[in-house]
This record gives sequence, structure tokens and C-alpha cells, in this order.
Amino acid sequence: MSLSLVHSRALMGLEAAMVTVEVHLANGLPSFTLVGLAETEVKEARERVRSAIQNAGLEFPHNKRITVNLAPADLPKDSGRFDLPIALGILAASGQIDAAALDRYEFAGELSLSGELRPVRGALAMALALRGVPTQLALPPGSAEEAALVPDIAIYRAGHLLDVVQQFLPGRDPSTADAPGWARLAAQPLRMNQQGPDLADVKGQAGPKRALEIAAAGGHSMLLSGPPGTGKSMLAERLAGLLPPMSTGEALESAALASLAGRFDLATWGRRPTCSPHHSASAVALVGGGSPPRPGEVSLAHRGVLYLDELPEFPRAALEALREPLESGRITIARAARRAEFPARFQLVAAMNPCPCGYLGSALRACRCTPDQIARYQGRLSGPLLDRIDLHVQVGALPATELLQAPAGERTASVRARCTAAHERALARQGKPNHLLGGAEIDAHTRPEEAALRFLDAAAARLGWSARGLHRTLKVARTIADLADTPRIALEHVAEALQYRQARPYASNISA
Repeated sequence: MSLSLVHSRALMGLEAAMVTVEVHLANGLPSFTLVGLAETEVKEARERVRSAIQNAGLEFPHNKRITVNLAPADLPKDSGRFDLPIALGILAASGQIDAAALDRYEFAGELSLSGELRPVRGALAMALALRGVPTQLALPPGSAEEAALVPDIAIYRAGHLLDVVQQFLPGRDPSTADAPGWARLAAQPLRMNQQGPDLADVKGQAGPKRALEIAAAGGHSMLLSGPPGTGKSMLAERLAGLLPPMSTGEALESAALASLAGRFDLATWGRRPTCSPHHSASAVALVGGGSPPRPGEVSLAHRGVLYLDELPEFPRAALEALREPLESGRITIARAARRAEFPARFQLVAAMNPCPCGYLGSALRACRCTPDQIARYQGRLSGPLLDRIDLHVQVGALPATELLQAPAGERTASVRARCTAAHERALARQGKPNHLLGGAEIDAHTRPEEAALRFLDAAAARLGWSARGLHRTLKVARTIADLADTPRIALEHVAEALQYRQARPYASNISA
């Protein structure tokens, strides 16, 4: 009888829990049994592993009773990531490779029938789990390059089962001898990848562009309302380019979530993500779910921008599901047996037409909607959701002559420099962006001058604001003061912040 142990990882949200692949070979009726709460794709590994070992020219123990246990038994396992560990366990148990040398490594990879290794989801999450652990990680091409983004982790790439087998042959030292096709990857430094559409492409619209700058400097959420074709989407697509550069930790968090969803692209490493789901997306698609739990669009937009076009057309349940992550920056997906938590610190930018036909308030075309139709359309957005959006901006249509003759606007790079400077002032003062201030921090860091305070108090009483609306206005005013490099919030800062708070887009025009 022979027993071997090979280490791997199973994903539960962003956590990559240790899994020990135990392989036992015994005499008896030939069989291949796989246990350990494995999903269907893991159970199918039996046929992939058998064919891969045979087609690689290695010996598969047909005359043995093979038992594979994925421990711990109560942890769900999915995907084909355990193909490679199972194959290595069988080869080690049958004496074809050195079982003791495998103990210092972790493995993951899906096997083709010919023995080639295919990428797996969540390579970055696996590498992040190894920080501070003296263990080395072997992965297929594609996955290994992702994992190499994590500093101070030994990552090896292997393209075929034989590459791994030759590295761990009996009597060979895997730390000094490199088999063909087996290579250690160097850590990938963070590249500040800020490429994207330029703000200079947006002609006119000085007011919305100013609001976009404020949103980028303070991390504030934003709602753009206006007739079709006024540039709402163009503005939203350029917000990510105005945000301050990500730190290495933020970039790793964002990339790890994209890796879990199988959407990571090495070319976008260091660039803040922009997610723009279609308005038919369900609540599960937005916030995440499934079995095992997968991240939704709000998590894939972590440290970046979530752009929701045609906001009133989204299902009501999907929109209301945004309320909690807008406040907490996290999503918890609870199931009967398991729960998974994903970060969701995104910047919301939403766009909508003011009415069903889209031309309410337009100076170029008359609206044909009745007041009842307009009220029903705008009523699809709940008060609590709108109360959580800091900046409410109206984007008006420009006459054709003015649009064609308008000069090119300010470039993204110069606006981003101002936003970054304001962001750094906030960090130096309070250690976090302005939109994250809460409780006593608001009183300590957003106290306006006396004239501004009296003006704000009168406006809040007249407009019937909630405490949340008042606090959000103060945080926006703090960002405006930071852009002006002013230590105290003045009357003009509060007055500008007040322009971005309103109950409904074009609400005053509904009765017209």
C-alpha cells in the first residue's frame, strides 16, 4: 500500500483555503474513487487524469484500487484546478516521482487529455494566500503570470505534466535543477497604466466636467441626467482616467477579483477598472452570488468605476441591492452552509434620461410625456438610493453650431494632476478620501466657516434634507475646498456643493 500528499487551494470568495490531496493505492478490485465534497467538474478529473498520464508516456496504476480524498471534507471544491495535484499524487504514490519533494510546493492546473496544463481561475487569490508562507506555487501558463504579480512569492510555470514530473524525479533536487519547460517567474512590478479615453474629447459641458473633477478628487458617487446624445456616457467613461493611481495593494485586490471571474487581463494591470453592465442585469449579476459564490459587477469594479447607463431601466431589486455596498464597501453573500465576503469599494456613476421620451427640460426639442408618465418613470428610483448619490448633475444639450465650434477641452492628464493633489491633501489631513468620512470625522474635518454654516442650515431646513444628505453635502464641499487648496470650507464651497443635491432630475419641470 502507498500514500502520498499533495497541497493545493480551494476558493471561497477571495479566500484560498488549503486543500490536501491524499492519494492511496491499495491492492484489490481496480477502481478510481474521488471523495471530499467535490463538484461535478472535479469528479470528472478521473478521466482527464487517466488520459493525461497515459498520453504523457507515464504509467497509470490500472491494477490498483485508487482512492483520492480532498481534505478537508466539508469544504466545497469546484473547477479543474485539482487535476494536476491528483495526477502528481498518483505518480508519487506509485513511486514515479519523489513524494517528499512535493511537500514544499502547492499545485493547481487543469489537464488536457494530452497532458498539457490549462489556466485556472483565482491564481492571484492563491498567491495572496501564500504571503508569509514558505511555500512555492506551480501553475500553468497564464495563471502563473497572474500569480507573479504578488511580490515575494516563488511562482513556477509549467506547460505540461511532463515538465512537472521531470522536475520531481527521484534523486533530483527541485531547487537547483530546472527541467525543460519548468521556469521560475520574476515578480511583475506595478505599471501605472492610465491609458484611456481623453477628457478633451468632450466639447463644452463645463459644468458636468467640473462635477466629474470633484467626483474624482473625493471619490464621490454621481448621477448624470439629461436628454439623449448630450455626452453622459462620454463623461462617465473618462472618470477612471481622472482617479489617482492605484497602490500595489489596491491593484492586487482589483486584479484578484477579476481573476476569480476569469476576466483578468495582464495588459490592464495597474489600471482602475470600469464595469458597465447592461440594464437587464439581475441583482445577482450586480452584487454576486451562485454556488460557489462568485463576485458581481460591484466587486469587479472594486477600486474603480461602476457605470450604470439607463438607471431607471434596471430591475428595482438590482438597484436597491446597491444601497448597502455604497455605504459599507463590502458585499456578504450568505448561504445555508457557507458565506463569502467580497470587497466592493467602487465609485458609482449612473446616467438616465429625465423622462421616457428623454427630452424633458431640453431647449432643442419638446417633451411629449405627460406629468404622470414622468412621475412614474422617475419614481423607479427610490429616495434612499438617490440620497446615497453625492452629485446630481444635469447635462444639457448643446446647439449644433456651438458644439462644432467649441474648442478642445482640458486634457485628462492635467485634470488628474489636480484630482491627485486634492486626494493627497485629504489623505494627509484625515488618512482617507473625503467620501469615506463618517461620524466624528465629519465634525472634525468638514466644519465650515460661520457664514457657510448658516447658509447650509437654512438650505437643509428648506429642502427637507436627511442627516445623510447634509453630511454628503459637507463632504462634497470639503472636496471642493481641497481642489482650491483651502484649509477651511468657505461659503462659495458650500454654495457649489448645494447645486449638486436635488431630489429628482428636472423635478421642478414636471408640472410645466
